[in-house]
Amino acid sequence: MKLGIIVYSTDAELVFNAFRLANFSLKEKDKVSLFLLASGVEYESLDSEKFSINDLAQSFIDNGGQILACSTCLNIRQQDGSELCPSSNIKDLYELIRDCDKTVTF
Repeated sequence: MKLGIIVYSTDAELVFNAFRLANFSLKEKDKVSLFLLASGVEYESLDSEKFSINDLAQSFIDNGGQILACSTCLNIRQQDGSELCPSSNIKDLYELIRDCDKTVTF
């Protein structure tokens, strides 16, 4: 299955669970893409001892997951893309939704 996950929240627990689902899905041999939209592009700043989001994101990438981040949303926040938050565009979001069997949002 191709799974698309859209993260638009800055709720640390929600984002943590989005990455837990993404990593679990990869282990189930699914192809998983995660798109960061709106305040979701701020997820790296949510990392804490309680919610090790950045470790989950790195594991996701290391195991073949794809992260994309809205460049407009990054620009609004005066942020640059990074390895864990690579700049992308609305066309990529459209293609993710179009091509995935299932799409979920957090």
